[in-house]
Amino acid sequence: MKEEEEELLVMEAEAEHHQLHQPWKWRRVLHTTSSALLGLALLVFSGAMVLKFTSWSREGALDSSDPVLVDLTLVENATEKGAVCLDGSPPAYHFLEGFDSGTDNWLIYLQGGGWCHNVASCNARKYTRLGSSNRMERQVPFTGILSNLSSNNPDFFNWNKVVIRYCDGASFSGDVEETNQNGTTLYFRGERIWKAVLEELFLKGLATAKKALLTGCSAGGLATYIHCDDFKALLPNTETVKCMADGGFFLDVKDISGRSYMYDFYNDVIHLQDVGTRFPNCISQMDATKCFFPEEIIKSISTPVFILNSAYDSWQVQNVLAPSSSDPSNSWASCKLDIKKCNSNQMKVLKGFRAALLDKITDVKQKKDWGIFIDSCFVHCQSPMNILWHWPNYQRINNKTIAESVGDWYFDRREVKEIDCSYPCNPTCVNDGS
Repeated sequence: MKEEEEELLVMEAEAEHHQLHQPWKWRRVLHTTSSALLGLALLVFSGAMVLKFTSWSREGALDSSDPVLVDLTLVENATEKGAVCLDGSPPAYHFLEGFDSGTDNWLIYLQGGGWCHNVASCNARKYTRLGSSNRMERQVPFTGILSNLSSNNPDFFNWNKVVIRYCDGASFSGDVEETNQNGTTLYFRGERIWKAVLEELFLKGLATAKKALLTGCSAGGLATYIHCDDFKALLPNTETVKCMADGGFFLDVKDISGRSYMYDFYNDVIHLQDVGTRFPNCISQMDATKCFFPEEIIKSISTPVFILNSAYDSWQVQNVLAPSSSDPSNSWASCKLDIKKCNSNQMKVLKGFRAALLDKITDVKQKKDWGIFIDSCFVHCQSPMNILWHWPNYQRINNKTIAESVGDWYFDRREVKEIDCSYPCNPTCVNDGS
């Protein structure tokens, strides 16, 4: 179990870190335990490795293909509200001001980075950027859906854009008053962080937004599902409020050994951080853990949502479908890193995983105001990276990029229900594990 705890934290965190800091490159995420530990070391010391751009103006960035670097802002008065990271430090965000026609429009992005499910893993996490604002990078580049270049981000480039940093370990959803956790001091305050950041953004202009989009990647994608209707409720006078969840549709499926690993992991998160209270209607009908999966959350969302996911989500294949402890012979090692190396039996399992995802979103296909982009690429989180979000000849379905599809849906230019054919049919995928 310890091995997968490390992977669920490190693998997703490292992927998210890679997207924020080197989004113009592509690499596979290593899966072995030794590599995961190395990834954690890289994660802890990554602040020193941030590219050394020091001063950018909006005008300078608009004339350059390089991404603008956006400063970290600590939330004022958050500590007094008890809205703090795992270690008790104030939460933080990065804010890039909109311009021209986008001045009154807002895009809020919830950062991902796995979860912690017990005192030991949460205590370890509080010494990283995923548990403490003291350890967060002071600047991050904005790319993909966050880019302020129209060539990279045609519909949202000039909007106000905010990245809310993730430091609670439960997708911005826990709220526990007690800080003494079996002798260890930990603050489970994700729900309060969500509210405190939004309150501060209201003072910066979000309260009078004309258009707004809540989005996020991975654990932040899950948080987008969780908070979508909350976001809409906070903006009753905004003409268009929608949500787009990227790589956040985690499935409640059996792994290759027949275990319900993800369910068991989420069960621990739910009880540790008292997350079940977020879903009062759902928990009256089923156990709280099932209510934490998007397949249940989407049943009660009234705000229009765009589901962006790979049918062969690389992170879920590596950590949910084929965790190391369920593969003692290591027969899935090559397949998990490179889908082209999967044998026929493994491909049958992967196609079953795809079928499960499509089954869970069956009702969404009938919702005219919801959007879908399910590609067959072996990736996880696609909106924060230029090459996946909007790039010539790459990552397309029916000759539409993800950015074009999301834009068409958001602005009601067409109904978007893009579901890719089964692997390996799509030649536009940036890579399939290499």
